[in-house]
Amino acid sequence: MKIGVDIMGGDHAPKETTLGAIQAQKELPSDFRLVLFGDENAIQQILKEEGADASLFDIVHSTEVLEMSENPTKAIQQKPNSSMSLGFQHLAAKKIDGFCSAGNSGAMLVGAMFSVRTIPGILRPTISTVVPKESGGKGVLVDVGANADCKPEHLQQFALLGSLLAQHVFHMDEPKVGLMNIGEEEKKGNILSQSAHKLLAENKQVNFIGNIEGRDLFNDKADVIVCDGFTGNIILKLAESFYDLLKKRDMTNDYFERFNFENTGGTPILGVNAPVVVGHGISKSKAIKNMILLTKGVAEVGLIDKITKASQLTTVN
Repeated sequence: MKIGVDIMGGDHAPKETTLGAIQAQKELPSDFRLVLFGDENAIQQILKEEGADASLFDIVHSTEVLEMSENPTKAIQQKPNSSMSLGFQHLAAKKIDGFCSAGNSGAMLVGAMFSVRTIPGILRPTISTVVPKESGGKGVLVDVGANADCKPEHLQQFALLGSLLAQHVFHMDEPKVGLMNIGEEEKKGNILSQSAHKLLAENKQVNFIGNIEGRDLFNDKADVIVCDGFTGNIILKLAESFYDLLKKRDMTNDYFERFNFENTGGTPILGVNAPVVVGHGISKSKAIKNMILLTKGVAEVGLIDKITKASQLTTVN
């Protein structure tokens, strides 16, 4: 199995991305191989400096770089020889089994939809984040920014996608699904929340436990927390800010250390036809390594096939 890595993606590319690939390669099983997309001369030089065996990697040379500030749609179309575009070309041609990048996240979403496309039956791809639980476990918050404006049917599918991720990648049995709201009662919230609650309550594909509130985010009431991307992104950024505040004040705490994005490395784009994982733009080697290992995990468990089968059974039209 081959995992593609965008070496030119991110604020600290290509040095930190190559270092992360070197670290990941040491932890990958022998039947996994990394394909590095980027400036071959720069990659080879870093591998040499680190004493890494270049024969353990495949390198696909790119002549363009897709910048973080570029318009996602235009950049993907106008820079076919960028490391990201080449990665998606290889993914669409099935030359690699998964692709990851800490580059322009909007371009990653657009590139995935243009190249491998959305799984039939899925209305909108979505992204999630891992939520550290007080008990030591983890949860999944979905959506966290891909879809700011949603319909009830979208939230219903986010619940299904988040449940499959939680079950097969994070090994949670029958994950409990909660709908983020301003109160536990089913009639609480705005029209979107009320309508989504009705759909989820009737959906036999997910273990829906009802509405949850913001104070339930870090307890074990729900394993998968569902909301629109506007709300989810605010929750995510707020949670990240607490970790940053503690670090600035030189305060250490085992629980809050789990908020460090480097420990997870990235998030898969759920609902597209191949494993695609997006990392944080400020990722350094540890985060890049974990992004690659997450991509390996998504590919290894056959998450895309499981989503495809589930979407064929859904009642959503």
